[in-house]
Amino acid sequence: MTNHWIDLQNAKVFLIEGSNAAENHAMTMKWIRKAKDRGAIVIHVDPRFNRTSSIADLYARIRPGADMAFLGAVIHYILERRLYDKEYVELHTNALFVTNADFGFADGVFTGYDREKHSYSTATWTYQVNEKSGKPIKAASLDDPRTVFARMRSHYARYTLKVGAAISGIPAKTIQRIAEIFARNRPGTILYALGMTQHTVGIQNIRSYAILQLLLGNMGKPGGGVNALRGEPNVQGACDMSVLNGYMFGYLSAPSHDQPTLQSWTKANGTFRRKFLVNGLKAWFGDNATAENEFGYGWLPKRSGSRDYSVYGMIDAAYAGTLKLMWIMGQNPLVTNPNLNYVHAALSKLDTLVVSELWDTETASFWQRPGADPKSISTEVLLLPAAYFMEKEGTIPGSGRLVQWRHAAVRPPGQARPDLAVVDAVFRKVRDLVRGSPHPRDAPILKAAWAYPAEGGAEAVLREISGRNLRTGELVKKIPDLEADGSTSSGSWIYAGVFGGGKNLSKRRDAKTDPSGLGMYPGFAWSWPGNMKILYNRASCDASGKPWRGGTRIVWWDRAQKTWAGHDTPDVPVVTDGPDTPNGQKPFRMTGEGVGRLFAAAYKDPDAKEKDLPRDGSYVPKDGPLPEHYEPVESPVANALHPRAQTNPALKYPRVKEWQPTGTARDFPYVLMTSSVAEHWCAGSTTRNVPWLNELVPEPMVELPEELARKLAIRSGDAVKVSSARGELVVKALVTRRMQPLRINGQEVFTVWMPYNWGYRGLSRGPSANVLTIDALDPGAGTQETKACLVDVKKVDAHLAAR
Repeated sequence: MTNHWIDLQNAKVFLIEGSNAAENHAMTMKWIRKAKDRGAIVIHVDPRFNRTSSIADLYARIRPGADMAFLGAVIHYILERRLYDKEYVELHTNALFVTNADFGFADGVFTGYDREKHSYSTATWTYQVNEKSGKPIKAASLDDPRTVFARMRSHYARYTLKVGAAISGIPAKTIQRIAEIFARNRPGTILYALGMTQHTVGIQNIRSYAILQLLLGNMGKPGGGVNALRGEPNVQGACDMSVLNGYMFGYLSAPSHDQPTLQSWTKANGTFRRKFLVNGLKAWFGDNATAENEFGYGWLPKRSGSRDYSVYGMIDAAYAGTLKLMWIMGQNPLVTNPNLNYVHAALSKLDTLVVSELWDTETASFWQRPGADPKSISTEVLLLPAAYFMEKEGTIPGSGRLVQWRHAAVRPPGQARPDLAVVDAVFRKVRDLVRGSPHPRDAPILKAAWAYPAEGGAEAVLREISGRNLRTGELVKKIPDLEADGSTSSGSWIYAGVFGGGKNLSKRRDAKTDPSGLGMYPGFAWSWPGNMKILYNRASCDASGKPWRGGTRIVWWDRAQKTWAGHDTPDVPVVTDGPDTPNGQKPFRMTGEGVGRLFAAAYKDPDAKEKDLPRDGSYVPKDGPLPEHYEPVESPVANALHPRAQTNPALKYPRVKEWQPTGTARDFPYVLMTSSVAEHWCAGSTTRNVPWLNELVPEPMVELPEELARKLAIRSGDAVKVSSARGELVVKALVTRRMQPLRINGQEVFTVWMPYNWGYRGLSRGPSANVLTIDALDPGAGTQETKACLVDVKKVDAHLAAR
């Protein structure tokens, strides 16, 4: 989240798309309702009318996988009607930057596309730069045809209201109404979850949100932003701390095979981020990390640029026999992963599977899966009893980056142990086994600074993460305390200062002091980075550092004190660098350009102090610098915008042909979308073992529109077989008006829905919807397309279903 949970109350309009917040992020509704009491408008865009829809002022039904066409039409309308914030756009985005003259887009692909490799060269996705400074050339007007703004406007010219309606199923008048409401009620905020990311165009879906909010000047302001709603199982904390595939601590890119040295990594990532990498390496390797050995950079594993290290790459590697051991903590992939028959086949080829869990889950007992032959599976399975969240202490960062300390309420039962204790024990044992080894692969284990105490280990780890001045021994108080020369350490630079002054600031609970009146509560726990509540808050001010006319004051340039000040931690590179300096005009300082990126260019900002090295750069999506609508891999309709590029051109699918078939609308005519239910949590490993939750929702089902049910002669409670190209299952039907057919380019399209929370373990058992879903992935994020695939539905004999 760019903003935070309480800040939702400051919004004047909400666009909730890709989220059923009322059921899956229930506390959201507290702040949304508070905003509604103040007159805020709630817009909900979803294929299925649900509890969030019921509180919305405007509900729009959309076809799964068509979000970008709808958002493209909204952006087109805002551009053509000049509803954007011109002053904000010119000052705080790259709209005026002059683009490469060779950049283009035709027949559904951008320039630089290699059809054999299904990948792009980004050589033309660039700016024209000043030869002397290396900085982008800026035009004098948004009307200059060479600018980012002109390129963007031309790109979205195709996304008329009529086109958006034909592709998405939302009537053109409704799209226009949404655009008008969202543009004319500022600040507005956007809320989303997995409904937007679990597509083969997931990254570009979210890029569409960023473009919309930058155009309207809604970034960096109270009540604005793009806010991802993340789950309680510490998804945010895991990503912060190196668990996210492709990233290390604090979202620093993991080194690849073509970056063998710290210098080569810096050339790719910049000197700005190098400082934080050095601090992380000092935390990991302690005194063993020196300037002479590049602070232990050589001990980091180097990724192969041609391999996939996501969970799907692991499944592929296990099936291929190249991955021998898998250790799974906090996940139950034999329920939550798509294409479950393939997942089972891959796990069956492992030598060893280790599962840390509270329960005997489907994954821990995959060899007992119905229909499996245990005699044919030689995988050794070890189940490590884990502690529940109320049985261990440590921090939990929420979606809004608020880091809160959680105390253990009770001790774990029996031999169950907290994750930290398990990982610590395994690391120490492995270190004992390789002690004295001359092999380079063992050096990272032997050189690691690993000496956490048996008691209070969680706080010791947090101190290491927060950071220390290695000369004085004092804990750092803020990110600017970190040095680039190895004299300081921080296990994750974005958390620098969480243990500032020797106090665990995540334990603070001052819920009364709020000088801003905006729900900031600076003394309640601690937010990364630097206890900042709203990211990019410099953008809430104009060029002179004053809050925009009519806007809410949150930060400002104090001319008397010659410093940035405010109710929040100012999001600026240096607090004493005023608006008359380059640093004072970088509202989006984590981008190479220092401004918001309407066009995601390949650009590296030159470092003024270190020749031939960049100061910083920015991520470039693998599938284009501007969002573009592509159909899901399995779609009932042709791509109306460009028939020659039906799906994402950067997509590589299938990866394993014998296990990844693609269904067609002729055999599987209906669109399946999946999600969770409020009563059962993720894989259901815990909730399906709670009797009263099972009473509320005792079994999985398939939800059918009334029109489809009549067509198939199905009633609620009937047993039906749902099948896809990957598998089939039998569940009861639930006939409802919550799902309705849509007209897509004159064609009737039906969508059905299933919850994915069931499996064959626990008190409540049932078939998992992910037997049906497809494991085609977004080419950048590696997120699966479980929100849109094709199925068939047939009524079956009740006696047959019971067998």
